[in-house]
Amino acid sequence: MKGWLPRSPRARRRLTLIAGIAPILALAAGLTLWGLGDSISYFYTPGQADAAKPPPGRSVQLGGLVVDGSVLHHTDGRVEFSVRDNVAVDRIHYQGDLPDLFREGQGIVATGAFRADGVFEARQVLAKHDETYMPRQVADALKAQGEWRGGEEARATP
Repeated sequence: MKGWLPRSPRARRRLTLIAGIAPILALAAGLTLWGLGDSISYFYTPGQADAAKPPPGRSVQLGGLVVDGSVLHHTDGRVEFSVRDNVAVDRIHYQGDLPDLFREGQGIVATGAFRADGVFEARQVLAKHDETYMPRQVADALKAQGEWRGGEEARATP
């Protein structure tokens, strides 16, 4: 047998084995990524969300600082507030109880989706618990935009 195949029978067996396994591994990796596609939650600050324009209904995380004077509590349990970064402000609607540490000027991360009208409909709202903790994504995004208020000794957790 002449051509591109190796001359050694042992090398041919290895090449055949690799040629048989590679498509199976590629298919498994492709199916895994496709299956996890809906589970991935992207993190944005308001400025990044305005630039990326995630499609309505896609689950994302939105993080930033609660704008002073923006929190409105409704009698039916709905809460409306705005979050900001150095670039933009986004409006958030949330149904439920807010964390005890939630307050104006506080860093928060909300999980939910943007509606077609651009309002963020949150399913969950998390507030940082003190100045030494902030999710790494929020800390990195705030540092990149010059909005970071913590000292270098403040740690960002993974």
